[in-house]
Amino acid sequence: MRDLSALPKVHLHVHLESTVRPGTLKELAAVHGVEVPDKPAAFNGFRAFADRNSLTRSCLRAAEDFERIAREFCADEAAHGTRYVEVTFTAASHGERLGDLELPLDAVRKGLTEGGKEHGLQWRLILDHSRRRSVERAMKTLELAKQYEEVVAIGMAGEERHALAPFREVFVRAREAGVHLVHHAGEDAGPESIREAIEIGGAERIGHGIRIVEDPELTAQVAESGIALEVCPSSNVTLGLVPTLPRHPLPRLIEAGLRVTLNTDVPDVTGTTITDEFTRAREVFGYDDATLAQLARNAVEASFAPEETKALLRKEIDGWLRSAEGA
Repeated sequence: MRDLSALPKVHLHVHLESTVRPGTLKELAAVHGVEVPDKPAAFNGFRAFADRNSLTRSCLRAAEDFERIAREFCADEAAHGTRYVEVTFTAASHGERLGDLELPLDAVRKGLTEGGKEHGLQWRLILDHSRRRSVERAMKTLELAKQYEEVVAIGMAGEERHALAPFREVFVRAREAGVHLVHHAGEDAGPESIREAIEIGGAERIGHGIRIVEDPELTAQVAESGIALEVCPSSNVTLGLVPTLPRHPLPRLIEAGLRVTLNTDVPDVTGTTITDEFTRAREVFGYDDATLAQLARNAVEASFAPEETKALLRKEIDGWLRSAEGA
């Protein structure tokens, strides 16, 4: 079998604040006087995860903190074959918390630039916004996105029981400005949240989307449209949204003809890397190298990367599949 760490990958769904190395988090917590408990063995729903995640975020207080985690993120991704990543960052929330709206994003951009050059990783940013938070902050998120060419999209995250309708004007303005839209949906809410993300939110990709198979008509529509799903199996299990990995709907999503991509989402919580996600797909679902390569290609096509980057990645994935080592 081919080495999955060497498979060229595009990573589309990973939250920067959830990639902080354990040692780095301990150091930052000590510096800033924050007590961060060990993660629980299991989370009792999304809210428990969000509460713990807020403690991690509270350890990020200075520009150098954001720069550091961004540089380390690049090193960790490159070590697992990621060639291009669209990493999500909650810029406006951090900016309001620290009293400087642009500082966190500027620091992250600096760290990603330095780390990307050092480790040969191409990157772009997605700025997310919690559905629970104000429309005003969402507008600030959009204004930040419009300032920087490295920011390719904005998206709504958080508990999906909160409607997207109040943010309709944000989505209209984003499209007018050429900012892509990528929303979390179909994770802790049903297919109706996916319809909402597409029809109201103008979603060009769906973060998670695992409950889409509960609605065959919607499944067929999304499969025909080519809208990709950013599927994060280990995260779904760890957060209690799917009971076990063997019972994850990943096979049903693929069999339905949906454009499925594999991602980590919150690797500090799951303890997995992007290579681990592909390895688990091989070991748990029995996918061969050709199927795994197709999942990698799906991410290439669903990305907002420049066409020349996509063309190179297609060749690299094909080369991995043809490699004599795996023969």
